[in-house]
Amino acid sequence: MITFDAVTKRYPDGTVAVDNLNLDVPQGTLTVFVGPSGCGKTTAMRMINRMIEPTSGTLTVDGRDVTKVDPVKLRLGIGYVIQSAGLMPHQRVIDNVACVPVLKGRSRRQARNDAYAVLDRVGLDRGLADRYPAQLSGGQQQRVGVARALAADPPILLMDEPFSAVDPVVRDELQAEILRLQDELHKTVVFVTHDIDEALKLGDRIAVFGRGGVLQQYDEPARVLSNPANDFVSSFVGADRGYRGLQFRHATGLPLQPLRQVGENGIDALDLADGEWLLVTKPDGSPYGWVDAAGVAAHRGGASLYDSTTAGGSLFPPDGSLRQALDAALSSPSGLGVAVDQEGHAAACFRAGDVLAALEKQRNGG
Repeated sequence: MITFDAVTKRYPDGTVAVDNLNLDVPQGTLTVFVGPSGCGKTTAMRMINRMIEPTSGTLTVDGRDVTKVDPVKLRLGIGYVIQSAGLMPHQRVIDNVACVPVLKGRSRRQARNDAYAVLDRVGLDRGLADRYPAQLSGGQQQRVGVARALAADPPILLMDEPFSAVDPVVRDELQAEILRLQDELHKTVVFVTHDIDEALKLGDRIAVFGRGGVLQQYDEPARVLSNPANDFVSSFVGADRGYRGLQFRHATGLPLQPLRQVGENGIDALDLADGEWLLVTKPDGSPYGWVDAAGVAAHRGGASLYDSTTAGGSLFPPDGSLRQALDAALSSPSGLGVAVDQEGHAAACFRAGDVLAALEKQRNGG
């Protein structure tokens, strides 16, 4: 457990970066420090490994005051991932990953051998091991940064805005990877971000910091959305928190209906009335898009079926949330959300009203 007991960081010019912070990070959980720029969240995290020294108060890791522990020994037991990976550019990927075990006394050969298994764990091809950081994409570099932090199997992992420099698609992939790794490894993770959506997605608990380094709320993500502690938290979370709160509600009980769908070879004999839509599937059975009466007419006039379709909305996966279900229905041109099975095949459909009915049933205890 990591415990902040009345911890304050005040700089010589009088600036207070963290003000009287009281907070417990339970063992084996992922806690997110979130807030606007300059609110003290990174300073609070960097006091855990003594990159920054507290001015007053007590910060303990597993009951030991960090200021009483040799900083080098302390840091060797704490993984650290920063923005843009922070890799050593003159070392190969395999040596970047192996560096901390080597510093802890493991032979270089054994550390390199073990590093391959860590590359596997974070989803990196072993063929990248002999490359240098500049030869990797931004997402690959961040995975190497995570691998390096995990290489010595530390119980604590600090992550300082690690995904803020990559594009949204890669960011989603890396977030999913962190959740997968945490489910597997159960590290004690402190993750810093300024992105409230990232915090809600990743955190077991969220600490919202405000100006002057004052902790505004420390709670489970669902409660931060549904019960913001004050106007600052409410404003920081955003006006659409009711919709975003649906991500914490399961979709059990959502009524699914049969779905009209057709492949490229089955549309010629169909007649659609105005306002009717038909799901067009790829040869492998996965959704491609929607076609209406005008699209059918265009296809019969010689246009490719796939050129005659309208792009579909998002898809509702197995075990998805009510937020994913509602988004699938709202983003679909037909007004029908598409549920897919484990193989990605279109399986059923539903309307936005069905999602709201399922929500009402849950609220009423159903």
